[in-house]
Amino acid sequence: MESDNYNNLVKASKEAHRKWRLIPAPQRGDVIRLFGNELRNNKIELASVITTEARKIVSEAEGEVQEAIDMCDFATGLSRQLYGLTMPSERPDHRLQELWQPIGVVGCITAFNFPMAVFAWNFCLASVCGNSIIWKPSPHSFKCADAIKEIWDRVSGEHKDLVILLKGGKEEAVALCKDNNIPLISATGSTQMGKELAPIVSARLGRTLLELGGNNAAIICPTADLDLTVKGITFSACGTTGQRCTTLRRAFVHEDVYAEFMDKLHAYYSTLKIGDPSDKSSQLGPLISELSFNNMQRVLIHSERKM
Repeated sequence: MESDNYNNLVKASKEAHRKWRLIPAPQRGDVIRLFGNELRNNKIELASVITTEARKIVSEAEGEVQEAIDMCDFATGLSRQLYGLTMPSERPDHRLQELWQPIGVVGCITAFNFPMAVFAWNFCLASVCGNSIIWKPSPHSFKCADAIKEIWDRVSGEHKDLVILLKGGKEEAVALCKDNNIPLISATGSTQMGKELAPIVSARLGRTLLELGGNNAAIICPTADLDLTVKGITFSACGTTGQRCTTLRRAFVHEDVYAEFMDKLHAYYSTLKIGDPSDKSSQLGPLISELSFNNMQRVLIHSERKM
């Protein structure tokens, strides 16, 4: 990574924040509203980019773009609700007032599995509060980031640098985490990534928002509606080809319904259509990379040996 290029990006983001924070919050919200409308106008095209690059099935890709649109709507509403408290004072003829100030530049590190939505979750809230953002997308989803950035540049006028892309891998992520100019790092990815990045940020007393991998379980009681349960479990385990923090990985099944549950689960799994994610009838697409596939195979082999 070229240090001069990185420093110039940070400088531009800081300058964008200084200008943006002086704009009244409802006016900031109006810019976010325009952004959301343009996302809405380009929903199908953006979803196609997600499917092509991140290999998500069509319905999930379109749903992800809708999440970004919804966040714009949400943030627009919040732009008129950035309240502070007023409190009675012990001193006569005085009152206490609470004012919230923008934090500055936010570093946003996102994963491949939600290449647009996670950015929107961070950016819409950060920007409507007066902050700028430096976004380091996953190397697996640079085209998704470019597509979002292009739309932002189209509607943002002089505020294009409110969103700055920092493309790269681990080196760029570490640079953001080390940088005292960036008071908050929001990172989405594996638990291992969080363990590596969090100490770097905390060493400079920075703040982190971490959304990391999970090990989620379902508990199936003997009174459960098994047909409904199987549908829910299948969606939770197979959505995004199992590549998300909320993916279901384990099931604790009561012994009284175990056999029936397993029969229904196997039968339901057999109905899933696995195939090209761009085919609207596909319910399960490929993993993001050969490395991911090999890692999955190692876990499965290890689990079989333990059994």
